[in-house]
Amino acid sequence: MRKRIANNLALKILAFLIAAFLWLIVVNIDDPIGDKTFSNIPVQVVHEEVITDNNNTYQIVDNTQEVNVTVTAQRSVLDKIKAEDIQATADMKELTMRTQVPIEVTIKGYTGKYEKANANPRNLQIQIDEEAKNNFPITPTTTGTVREGYVVGELKALPEKVTLRGPKRIINSISKVTAEADVSGLSEDETLEAKLVLYDSNNNVIDQTLLANNLGKEGVSVEVNLLQVKRVPVKIDTAEISAAEGYKLGTITVEPQEVSVTGEKSVLSNVSEISIPASALQMENLTQRTETTVDISSYLPNDVSLAEENANKVVISIPVQQPGAKTFEVSTSSIVVNNLSSNLDISYDSTVDLEIQIKGPSDVLNVFSPAKKVSIDLKEYTEPGTYIVPVSVELPDGCSLVNDVSVEIVLEKRKQSSKTQDDVYDNSQKQSSDQNQTNDSDQNTSDAATDKKQGE
Repeated sequence: MRKRIANNLALKILAFLIAAFLWLIVVNIDDPIGDKTFSNIPVQVVHEEVITDNNNTYQIVDNTQEVNVTVTAQRSVLDKIKAEDIQATADMKELTMRTQVPIEVTIKGYTGKYEKANANPRNLQIQIDEEAKNNFPITPTTTGTVREGYVVGELKALPEKVTLRGPKRIINSISKVTAEADVSGLSEDETLEAKLVLYDSNNNVIDQTLLANNLGKEGVSVEVNLLQVKRVPVKIDTAEISAAEGYKLGTITVEPQEVSVTGEKSVLSNVSEISIPASALQMENLTQRTETTVDISSYLPNDVSLAEENANKVVISIPVQQPGAKTFEVSTSSIVVNNLSSNLDISYDSTVDLEIQIKGPSDVLNVFSPAKKVSIDLKEYTEPGTYIVPVSVELPDGCSLVNDVSVEIVLEKRKQSSKTQDDVYDNSQKQSSDQNQTNDSDQNTSDAATDKKQGE
């Protein structure tokens, strides 16, 4: 009989169900008291006028604007209470030490049905500051990029000023107030909603959560005026440029040849070029290549401006040749460099081409090429630095340089790789030495063979 009962699964399950049922009956009859904690309950502040009526303002600190509330009650009550039923209140009339306000907890609809409800922390921590108010002009600014072919023109903030109120220490720290509008993809004039941003004297953004303003629901916006962009050539009048007697001018060039200008569409349609008058280029009796820089800002038509403010200068190059001379342009990349120190690298900074004038018979100059015949010797330049180095040119017979030629170079310490540059240089020297020894050996063998043949 005992064995039958021990091995009967149905009886075991029935016994478990009966036990659970009895436990539920006991729990429901006894309804024991327990605790339950509700997190992140917001604290409501009342009677703020206690502080604000005295021309002060306050700030909640130490993250006490939300608290955890522990409720002690019977289980049947705890199971019904929800977080939204709990009210945590800080009454400014109970302010102590000018920094703490006790937090009282009540539970809507459950008055007298719970034993206690405590907040953690128990006090709202505040910082009281003297209140101040000031008016600030609003500077309109933009973020993002407008559609290609346009640039941002005039901006206007709406409204143009704002009144800010809050802690005096924050109001006094405000250095600039801006309205930032996003113009990404904009292709026509438009008024855009903007974001008010405050900066201190160090250009740091100021938190506005403790400040009030008079912008209302409409906030701040920015009127954006767009201008079109147009590429136009730069033309020069060379009427008052002349070479000295016996010399002649080459082709005069301007760089850049085009500039970008902006303006209203109706204005730009009539702009085809930027003209530099002859009066700006009065140069006579030139005997050598001359370059001059001209500010083109004053030659722009009315209501037209440069798309880039720092692009207002152009360089005009005036080549001058002697009779019987020919000008050659040599790229710095083709200059043969001799005796460069193994621990140095060379560059030519902003120099791209050298101009070399050679005087000689025209039939010789017409077939002459300076390729691999222009060089510099750096034997005496062994330290990093910037130097003006004379340039050597291998000339045909009967030809000479019109002027001495030099080039500005920059020497810098060579960057080391996993295999040092010195090792590469040493290996190169060793290979060169080995090759020379091989050549000498071959030459000796050849000379011996020649002597033997002559003796026979």
